[in-house]
Amino acid sequence: MTLGSLVVRYSAFAVIATIANLAAQRVVLAINASALGFTAAVAVGTLVGLAIKYVLDKRWIFYDTATGVEAHGKKFALYTAMGVITTAIFWGAETAFWLIWHTDLMRELGAILGLAVGYVVKYQLDRRFVFAPAAAASKGGA
Repeated sequence: MTLGSLVVRYSAFAVIATIANLAAQRVVLAINASALGFTAAVAVGTLVGLAIKYVLDKRWIFYDTATGVEAHGKKFALYTAMGVITTAIFWGAETAFWLIWHTDLMRELGAILGLAVGYVVKYQLDRRFVFAPAAAASKGGA
């Protein structure tokens, strides 16, 4: 895959996961707009975005064809672990924008900016630590 197609594909998947994340947040906030609802919305949105992004990245970015519960379990655990720091970037930006402006528009802008920075960092971590064996095997076999 060329660098250009990688950037387009990874960016499209990030947009898909971001939209799913924010949609899940809106659903939770429609049910409960309190501080507890906000915390739940951020957590639910993060989980939804994480699961979608994992499936897309595994197959279409890193060409990892490993199957089975054990393979998925280990990789998803590593994928999630790599996301801890990048999630802190996302949550920090979203929360800061909310605390500063107290509007949904600015909260979502903070989320989008935090997710964008987080996804760039996440790609580098995933390439190096999560999908490195699969990526190396696909390059060697191509």
